[in-house]
Amino acid sequence: MTKPVESGRKAPDLARLERTLGHRFADRGLLTTALTHMSAEGSRLGSYQRLEFLGDRVLGLSVADMLFARFPQAVEGDMSRRLADLVRKETCAEVAQAWDLGAFMRLGEGEILGGARKNRAILADACEAIIGAVFIDGGYEAARALVERGFGERLAKPPKPLRDAKTALQEWAQGQGYATPTYSERGRSGPDHAPLFRVAARISGLADAEADGRSKRLAEQAAAEAFLRREGLWSETMESDHG
Repeated sequence: MTKPVESGRKAPDLARLERTLGHRFADRGLLTTALTHMSAEGSRLGSYQRLEFLGDRVLGLSVADMLFARFPQAVEGDMSRRLADLVRKETCAEVAQAWDLGAFMRLGEGEILGGARKNRAILADACEAIIGAVFIDGGYEAARALVERGFGERLAKPPKPLRDAKTALQEWAQGQGYATPTYSERGRSGPDHAPLFRVAARISGLADAEADGRSKRLAEQAAAEAFLRREGLWSETMESDHG
């Protein structure tokens, strides 16, 4: 098993982290687990992964709750775009950096030497794990208050403008932790001089979305737009703005 403790490194002051988070844990073991990378324990069950899974869902609910209250006139598509931007891994990593989580992480020696304390993917996971730990320790209101403190200022920022549908779908997929979208031709009809292509947009783990176009490029854009519409991330207004 890889040792998690750096030679000569003082144990982190978890009370200081609690003050930063604004939550004092009744069960500090939850906080320790939320800061434990798999490399420090040698098993997934001893790491933050289960808390990360929970925290991801609590974060989504909390941000949706906040958006619903903060923007009473916003349509569903606009809120969905804001939600996707706020819960993406990059934003979670920024919040983790503001909390200085890297200094408190329990890591294996190899990860420490590899600079894992500044690894944005690990920091993003730890951010979600912290949210999950607070949810278990103090309930939804405590977790929502933590999300409000960590993400609240970002809530007021306008959502990033969507460009073409394929770019928008790729950005959304990456922000949600999915693989890059792929496109495959499902059929072709019409005369040779004016064919109509049927293309499917695919993201592993989600249902495909299909659409037609007079070229493969247009069909791919249409399939990406169909995917975005289904997920509530594309609206008639956005089509007129970006079409």
